[in-house]
Amino acid sequence: MPADNSISRRSLFGFGLFGVGAAATALGIFGRDAVSGSASGVGLLDSAENATRTVQRLLLDRTALAPEFSEAEVAPTFRANGSTDPTDADYVALRDGGFKDWRLEVAGLVDKPLSLSLDDLKAMPQRTQITRHDCVEGWSCVGKWTGVPLSHVLDLAGVKPGARYCVFRCLDTLEQTADGNGKYYESVDFVDARHPQTILAHGLNGGPLPVANGAPLRLRVERQLGYKQAKYIKRIEVAADFAGVEGGKGGFWEDRGYEWYAGI
Repeated sequence: MPADNSISRRSLFGFGLFGVGAAATALGIFGRDAVSGSASGVGLLDSAENATRTVQRLLLDRTALAPEFSEAEVAPTFRANGSTDPTDADYVALRDGGFKDWRLEVAGLVDKPLSLSLDDLKAMPQRTQITRHDCVEGWSCVGKWTGVPLSHVLDLAGVKPGARYCVFRCLDTLEQTADGNGKYYESVDFVDARHPQTILAHGLNGGPLPVANGAPLRLRVERQLGYKQAKYIKRIEVAADFAGVEGGKGGFWEDRGYEWYAGI
């Protein structure tokens, strides 16, 4: 019944706010490393993340757009963060060659694995959007992004039954580790992967995507925080789960204690 549904939604919203508030309080008092370093802290972060995702998915239309801005609000120079000039030998070679030999591989649970050049991507349907990038560190910046809707690439590849996630493999190494898993990677589920504003961006502010901002290709998933916006993408793996994928949490920072669902 509508009345019961309204109560259910209000109760769930309240639960979500409580969970997020509790996690935020803990992070504010103790810091992320301390909270995520204990079993109870990890449980608190996970419960808050699940509550946030449940509330946002319940109360918001899955295709609801993130705010878009005017040309006048675009930052002249989009702030770069994280990797800004990868020194990985394979990336340097591609960069020095003008990315002519770069390919985006699409593999995993797909009917037709793809290998796409930058020109291939530019020949596909394009979307340009002016959106705000919100960083977990507390800063924001507005940029004008141009790229291919991720949904279009997924449709070309053909997604097999059971697929739930897109895992983005990147060319930049953030951390030297003994097992070699220090390269950046991220993931989103198909709700966000097929969102109309989720694009594989090759352009910024009317020009080619700069190296500092992720050239030749980066993800823009506009309803998520900045660390979800994978840069220097080389491969998309369509998967059923994260089992066996690096630390099993769905992303480089998630393996180190950050929330997988970073919705805003």
